[in-house]
Formats: sequence, structure tokens, C-alpha cells
Amino acid sequence: MTDTTLANATLVLPDEVRKGAVRMQGGRIVDISGGSAVPAGAIDCAGDLVMPGLIELHTDNLERHIEPRPRVNWPHQAAIIAHDAELASVGITTVYDALRVGSVVSNGKANYGEYARALADEILELRAQGALRISHFLHLRAEICSETLVEEMAKFGPDDRIGIVSLMDHTPGERQFRDVSKLKDYVCGKQGLSEDEFVEHVASLRALRDRLGALHEATAVAESRRYGATLASHDDTTAPQVAVSAQHGVHFAEFPTTAEAAAACRLQGIKVMMGAPNLIRGGSHSGNVAARELAEADLLDIVSSDYVPSSLLSAALMLGDLWGNMARGIATVTAAPADATGLQDRGHLVPGARADVIRVTRLGAAGAVRGVWVQGKRVG
Repeated sequence: MTDTTLANATLVLPDEVRKGAVRMQGGRIVDISGGSAVPAGAIDCAGDLVMPGLIELHTDNLERHIEPRPRVNWPHQAAIIAHDAELASVGITTVYDALRVGSVVSNGKANYGEYARALADEILELRAQGALRISHFLHLRAEICSETLVEEMAKFGPDDRIGIVSLMDHTPGERQFRDVSKLKDYVCGKQGLSEDEFVEHVASLRALRDRLGALHEATAVAESRRYGATLASHDDTTAPQVAVSAQHGVHFAEFPTTAEAAAACRLQGIKVMMGAPNLIRGGSHSGNVAARELAEADLLDIVSSDYVPSSLLSAALMLGDLWGNMARGIATVTAAPADATGLQDRGHLVPGARADVIRVTRLGAAGAVRGVWVQGKRVG
């Protein structure tokens, strides 16, 4: 039985940061003590931060490994294992792998097909084989503006480790793509559409949303309940949109695009999640509200690395400095995401919790991960 003690550490506890030691045994945290003593056999952390493993609710990182360049498809097993190892290396010990459900198959060059069920099977099989270092759950991104959402979601069930279903609406002129010129830059750059093809693409998607949007939204909400998953909204822009999200039973809002929407989420009891790249870069690459603005207005609860895994730790440290409260900053990537998705066994450095723990050396504004333990076993 593995028995590991991290001593002479700066412990990030639920409500404070103080010197002490954490002992892990049998996959659990069994003791937390104070002081800077280093018992025989313990690891001397030399004052480094020791905190719960980071929890990632929304990441596109697996897509980058599967398609490292446009139209270059990488073998999935190798991609999943590399993705898993990368997350472990930056201190992420629990991840909800985001997979799109809902495809468009009759839209010319702008088609995108079904893939989620097959990829989910590969992730779950590697997990069953013990080939993955960290804990993996599934996050189904339900694309409302699509043709096949009902059929694709029906292929999943309560045994598939689906922790999150998010309501994604990428209809041109709405939410993330309220500015259609931003959509044009993205789609034409990625898929090489001509001006005429883009105009046709926009018209086709708007017609699709008008025809199937209500059915798809209702289906996604119902299926999330069947799976036993947490429901999330995505890119809420206005207070009325947030009100609809609340009616659906949304627990947290991914990347609200305006301060108005974030404030409405707070009034509705919906947690607000923003992207770490937005915070670190100083603004949204899509022209939406800046994460720092929401943090300064006390409207930010959870942080996601989105498309840069290493940004998760950096953003939490930045928030700790901004708020003058490191425990609160670290909670945005540990306790808050755990609580939002009902993971009661992790996210907190307390006796009895799952021994997902990381050691971090502070390097100015950033941090370097120097050790990663998952259920008490060192994986990085």
C-alpha cells in the first residue's frame, strides 16, 4: 500500500494557505498537519505549494492531438494517451473530455460528421485497461444547430461516465457568433469556403436552427437527466437567455459573452466559468467580455483551460494574486469545478478526500508542476 507524505509544504487548504504536511495512503488523504518538520521518509517540498489536483471541465485539447494539422488524422489510441499525459504534466488530475454530438451532413464543404460515440468507446476502453494516468469523464457538447443530435445522443447512456452535457448553439448571428464576421473568419479560414459558399452556409444553418432547434434543445435537456449528468449552458449573451438556462436546470454557464449575462447568472444561482486563455491574454479572442473584468466584479467562479492545458494553473495563481486570496484562486480550478459537477470526493485538501494532489513551485507569476499524484500514486 502506497504511503506518501509531502512535508515542509505550503498547503492550499479550503479556506487558508499555511505551512504543513499532507499524508496519502490507500488512495486517500489520511492526515494534514501543521509546521515545517520533515519526518523520516517524507518528501521535503521546500516550501512549494501543495494543492488538490486540478479539475478541467471543458477542454478541446484532445481534438488537437487527433488532428494535429488540418485534415491530418492521428491514430486515436496514441492521441488519447498523449492528451492524457499532457494533462497530467500540467497538474490536471480529472478531466471531462469534450466531444461534440450533433452533426451537419448535407451542407456541402461545411459538413462535419459524427464521431463522439466511437471516440468515447476508445477513451473508456483505455481507461478500463488502466492505460490512462488521470481520471476521465465525458462532456457531451450538444450542438443545437445540427441535423443528427437526437440520433447521436440516443447512443449514450447512464453507464458512459457522462458528467456534463452542454447546450451549444452556434447559429450565425447568435451567442458566440453574434458577430457574423467572426464566424466568417473562422469557417473560411478552417474550411476554405468562398464568399458565396459562406453566404449559403449561414442561410443553411439558420434554417436548420428554425426547423430543429426547439426539438434539439428539449432533447439535450432530457438526455442529460437520463445520463445523470450536470447540465451547462454555453455562450449565454443576454439576461433572457440566462433565464431560459435556469428553467432548463443549468448548473454552470460556460463562457458567458457579456457582463450582463454573467450578472444574470449570479442572480439565478448559476456558476460562471471563463477560459484561462482569456484571463491570461487579457481578453477574449472572439471579442467577448474579458475574464478579468468578471473577476474584478466578483462574477467568476470556475476556470477552464479551454484550448491551452497549461493555462489552468497559471490562471488560478493569477486570480489568487488578483484577489489577494490564494485559496480562493486555486478553488476556481479545484473545489468549484468539483462542486459544480457533483464530485464530492475530490477538489479539497482534507482528510478522507481522494488523494489527487499536486506540488507546484512558484516562479514569479507562473508555476511549475513538480509532482502529480492520482489516488496517491505518482503519475508525474
